[in-house]
Amino acid sequence: MTTSTNTFNVYIDGFNLYYGRLKGHAECKWLDPVELCRKLLPGGQKPQRVRYFTARIKPRPDDPDGPQRQDAYLRALASLPEITIHYGTFLQSTPRMRLAEPPPDGPNTVKVIKTEEKATDVQIASHMLMDAFRRDCGTVVLVSNDSDLREPLRMIKEDLDLSIGILNPCDRQSRSLAGLHPAFHKPIRHGAVRDSQLPDTVTLGGGAEVKRPQRWR
Repeated sequence: MTTSTNTFNVYIDGFNLYYGRLKGHAECKWLDPVELCRKLLPGGQKPQRVRYFTARIKPRPDDPDGPQRQDAYLRALASLPEITIHYGTFLQSTPRMRLAEPPPDGPNTVKVIKTEEKATDVQIASHMLMDAFRRDCGTVVLVSNDSDLREPLRMIKEDLDLSIGILNPCDRQSRSLAGLHPAFHKPIRHGAVRDSQLPDTVTLGGGAEVKRPQRWR
C-alpha cells in the first residue's frame, strides 16, 4: 500500500494525555482529538487516522463514578469515523509502601492505592510500526511525552524513511524524543484543548445519544 506523503496518522497515549494536560480541567475532558490534531498539524490538516490507546479504569473510593464518565467519553469517541480505540489493562491494588520520612513515633509504611496501566506502550509501538510498514501514511504523529516510545519512532524515521511528529501534552519535553529531531515537536496548550471539545450531546449509531458528564461541564 502506498499513500500520499502529506497524510498523518496520529497515535494517542490516552493516559499520558490525561495526566499531562486534562487532569484538573473538567471543562477540557470532553475532548475531540480529531479537532485538536487539526489545530496542531502542519497546514491545519485533518488526520486521516487516529488510534486512541487507553484502558478501562476502575472505581476509586474518592471517585466511584469515574468508570461511567469514561464509558460515556469512549462511546462518544467511537462515533468519530477517524478514530479507533485500542484497550490495554488497568490494574489497581492496595500495597503497603515505605514512607520517605516516617514520623518518629509512627509507622514506617502506609497503605496506598496503586494504579498501573499495562500493554499500552507495546500496543502503540506495534500499531505505529505496522502502519509504517504498510506505508499507511506520510507522517506518524505521537501524542505522548513517553521516552519509552523513542525506539519505534527512530525505526520509523531512520529505517522506514517516514516522517515523524510529536504533540506533547506535558509541561516538560522529553529530551530523548526531542533528540530524534522530528519534523515538528509541538506542545499541546490548554487553549487548544479547551477549544477542541465535542458537542455536549453526541449522536451515536442508530440514533442513540451520549451526553457530556455533568461534572465535565
